[in-house]
Amino acid sequence: MSPAPEPVASELIELLSLERLEDDLFRGQSRDIGTKYVFGGQVLGQALSAAQATMDPASGRLSHSLHAYFLRAGDIDAPIVYNVDRTRDGGSFSVRRVTAIQHGKVIFFCAASFQADEPGAEHQATMPETPMPEDVPPTQVSPEALAKLPPKIQRWMSRSGPFEFRRVHPRDELNPARQPPFQQVWFRLGEPVGDAPELHRALLAYASDFHLLGTATFPHGISYYQPGVQMASLDHALWFHRPFRADEWLLYSIDSPSAQNSRGLAHGQIFDRTGRLVASTMQEGLIRVTPPTGK
Repeated sequence: MSPAPEPVASELIELLSLERLEDDLFRGQSRDIGTKYVFGGQVLGQALSAAQATMDPASGRLSHSLHAYFLRAGDIDAPIVYNVDRTRDGGSFSVRRVTAIQHGKVIFFCAASFQADEPGAEHQATMPETPMPEDVPPTQVSPEALAKLPPKIQRWMSRSGPFEFRRVHPRDELNPARQPPFQQVWFRLGEPVGDAPELHRALLAYASDFHLLGTATFPHGISYYQPGVQMASLDHALWFHRPFRADEWLLYSIDSPSAQNSRGLAHGQIFDRTGRLVASTMQEGLIRVTPPTGK
């Protein structure tokens, strides 16, 4: 009998379940997943959780968009305080502004907009033709390749995280070839969770930070895992279009229209396996390459 899987999904849900200090003030903890600083998706998910906690459940309003800026790197060893401003509760929409604070400084802020379900005109982009997730093997890195990396990167690449990812066209991140800036990745939460749409939105906000900016490195034959390559999210936008479940397979179709001035731009569309477009993303991030020194 194979060993039971680690309760990583429950750990992530606990991470997104913030401690309420006051009506509009929350505190979240961080989890070291092998990155040097706090993972940007964690801050996105926690900030959205904080905003959602200030909404009246009777309103039926769910988040439909989030626009965020990353200002400073987050300290993994310190809690993050989220201050929510109830900017507006109108007749159809509500807006919340969330500020994340660490060591007395703002490290992140975002605005999130909420709306109740409302009928209207509807259309969507077509999901790209791609194999189903069952036909795409999980991507793995050989032990020999992992051994050449710093310990933190080894933990990042070998970790069994809460989300399972399957890249339709795997890429060697340690020795990347130049290729067009497009990729498709199937992903889902590794364990079933409850039905609350607010939880699935926070989980998708967390997962949406994976693979997005990296697509902008494809034409240049570089990756985050190489020495001398510095990458960091600068801003992030997320739109929710239709209901979905984060614990069921979703396809992340990503392209990068531009890179310039040490910044890369990436655009993503997220489909469920039936082809419904459930969310869209945009992100710009720092991509800085430092020339090697010495011989």
